[in-house]
Parts: sequence; structure tokens; C-alpha cells
Amino acid sequence: MVDDAPRPPLPPFTAATAREKVRLAEDGWNGRDPAKVARAYTPDSQWRNRAEFPTGRAEIEAFLTRKWRRELEYRLIKELWAHDGNRIAVRYAYEYRDDSGQWFRAYGNENWEFEENGLMARRHASINELPIREEERKFHWPLGRRPDDHPGLSDLGL
Repeated sequence: MVDDAPRPPLPPFTAATAREKVRLAEDGWNGRDPAKVARAYTPDSQWRNRAEFPTGRAEIEAFLTRKWRRELEYRLIKELWAHDGNRIAVRYAYEYRDDSGQWFRAYGNENWEFEENGLMARRHASINELPIREEERKFHWPLGRRPDDHPGLSDLGL
């Protein structure tokens, strides 16, 4: 795949294409392949993620590699919040455990801006996280893509 090949759906987004784009992003992140995920972003994409500000695919890939080395059994659900033209806002939650066995749930919002080829040029994420007990987990599918019949965030009361 050419790194800058169009990544449909393309802006301007409709409600349906924005939902599709959100699900494709969720699927990519649940695959936990940093190189593959980084290709969804422009070569000079700018991020804000907590206190880190990666710029460009190489920094994004390095960031994701570190993230998924510490965040074990990572499972993510994203939900469309709003869209307009080439922008999408999402809310999300993910669960993971650390190497000591402590489980966490992180909640957040992201604002995305896309180039006309469907690659994301900007990603601004705000995230809060809390420790949870294993029995409080809500994301119970095998690692990888969330099954279509698994409840989303609203269905889970998140």
C-alpha cells in the first residue's frame, strides 16, 4: 500500500461516513500494530496525547509501540460525537492491565482533522484514567476487532 494512498471514507463526512471512519480507527487501534496504525496519519501529522506531542509517522509509531508494550490486553471502543466537513469528534474508552495485573479504564475525547485523501492530519486527545478491579471490566472480547454484536459505549452506560 502506498503510504499516501486515499483512505476512504473521505471528507466531507456525512453521519454514515463519519461513523464508518470512527469504526475503522477503532479497529486499527484494537489491532495494536503501530506501523499499520501510523499509516492512517499524514506524514507530518500532529498529535496531542496527554503530555506527549508526537509529530509525523515515525514519532507516532514509536509512541504507539511504547503504549502497547505497557498497556497489556488493550481493548478500545470509540463512538462518534460530532462531525463537520473534514473534522470528526469522538469519545472513547479503553481497558488494559499493566504488568503487575492492575486493570485500568481510560476515558477520553478526540478531535480529528483530515486531509482530502482521508489521512488524519491532526489528533488532539484528552484522557482520564482510573484503576478498576478485574470484575469491573466491561470489554470482554478476544483481543483484536470488537465484535459487531458487542455493546458500544452508550449501551454500556459509559
